[in-house]
Amino acid sequence: MGSYFGTDGIRGKAYEFLSFDLATRVGNALQVLQNLTLVIARDTRESGEMLVDAIKKGAMSSGINVMDFGVLPTPLLSHLSKTQAAIGVMVTASHNPYYDNGIKVFILGCKLNQEDEAKLESLIDNPHQSYGGSEKGIELEAYDPLPIYLDLYTSHFIKTDLLIGLDLANGATCATAKHIFSRFSDKISYIGDTPDGKNINNMVGSTHPEALINMVIKHKLNLGFAFDGDGDRLMMVDCDGTVYDGDFMIYIIALYLRKKGLLKHDTVVLTKMSNLGIIKSLNDNSVKVIQADIGDKYVLEEMESGDYVLGGENSGHIINRIFLDTGDGVLNAAYLVKLIVESEKSLQEMVKGIKLYPDKLLNLRNYDKQLVNHPEVINKVKEIKERLGENGKILVRSSGTEPLIRISVSAPTMEIVDQSIHDVVSIIEKLHTK
Repeated sequence: MGSYFGTDGIRGKAYEFLSFDLATRVGNALQVLQNLTLVIARDTRESGEMLVDAIKKGAMSSGINVMDFGVLPTPLLSHLSKTQAAIGVMVTASHNPYYDNGIKVFILGCKLNQEDEAKLESLIDNPHQSYGGSEKGIELEAYDPLPIYLDLYTSHFIKTDLLIGLDLANGATCATAKHIFSRFSDKISYIGDTPDGKNINNMVGSTHPEALINMVIKHKLNLGFAFDGDGDRLMMVDCDGTVYDGDFMIYIIALYLRKKGLLKHDTVVLTKMSNLGIIKSLNDNSVKVIQADIGDKYVLEEMESGDYVLGGENSGHIINRIFLDTGDGVLNAAYLVKLIVESEKSLQEMVKGIKLYPDKLLNLRNYDKQLVNHPEVINKVKEIKERLGENGKILVRSSGTEPLIRISVSAPTMEIVDQSIHDVVSIIEKLHTK
C-alpha cells in the first residue's frame, strides 16, 4: 500500500483509516529507526487513547521501551524526543475536526526525512519483517515534563499588565498554557479550555479566530492568541479585533532579531503562500526572504540548509530555532508578548509599514486531488502566472492534511484575484464532471 505519510505525518478518519491495527503496525515499524526508547503523547480528541495504546503495543512488541506522557502539545513532545535522545510519537490531527486523528513521528526532536518515512511505510505493510531482537520492550514511568519545558522560557518571562486572552482550542495546550502564562501575568482570560474529546477545534482555536475576536472586544483586552489542537500554531488578535497571521508575526520577530543582531544572514524562510506585501515589507527593512514549499518540514529543511533561525507559514506555524526546531504556539506567543512590552508600541505601530496585496484562499472539497496535476490545470496556472508576473502569484495544490484542493491567489486588485480563481475553478469543475 505505502504512502501513509503526508506533509505532516499520517492522518485520516479515526477508527476507519486510522484503526487500532494500523496504529499497532506503525508502532511495530518504529524499530527501523534503531532506537530503543519511545516518548509518546496525544491531544484531547476521543480516539487518542485508543491509538496511543495501539502504538505502544506495537512498539513494545519490537523491543522498544515506552514513556506515555498523556496529553501534551506537539512541540513539547518533540522537545522530549530531543532531550531523551528518543523516538517521539504525537497522536494528533492538529487543526482538523475531532473525528480525524493522526500520527506525527520524530527522531531526536526532528520530524522524519523522506528516507525514514519510506522505511516505516515498508514495514507497516510488511509487519512480519524485523529489524530488532526478540526481547520485548516495557513501559517506563513518565515524569513531569513541565520543568524541562519551562527552562525554554527563562530568558523571556517578562511581567506585564497587558490584558491577554488565550484560546486553547480545547486542545493540547490546555496541559501547558496556563502554567506558562501565569508566570508573567495574572490578567489572563481563557476560552477553549474545557476539552471533552469532541470539541477540539470546534468553533475555537487558530482556524476559528472569531471566538477570540469576540472575547478580546467584549472584555476590552489588549491582545489575544489562539492556538490549534496540538499547539504548534497560533494566530494573534489586536485590541480592535484585527487578526495577525503567521507572516505578520514573523515580520515582527524578524525585525526584532535583526535589531539585536540575532537574525542569521538577515534572512527568513516563508512559504509560497505568503503575501507579497509581507515579502516586500521585509525586503524594505533589509531582511531577505526565501520561499519554501508548503509544510513546516520544508520550511525547516530550507532553514537548516541555509543556517537560518526564523521561518514559518502564514497558518501560524512559526519556527524560531533560537529556542526549538519546531513550531510552538505557546512559546511564540510568550515571545511576542516580550517583544510588544519591550517595544512600548501598539501592534498597529509595529506593522504599519506593511501594505498587503489583495489575496484569497479557496478550498475545494470532495474533488479528486490529482486534478491539480492535470495538463489543463497546469497550463491554466502557468498562463495566470505569466499574466501576473512579479505583481502577483497563484498556487494550486492538493492539501497534505485534508481532502482538499487549495487555490491561492495574490494580485494588485481583488478583481484580478477573483477572476484568476474563477478561471482555475472552471477547469477543475469541467474535469470533475467528465
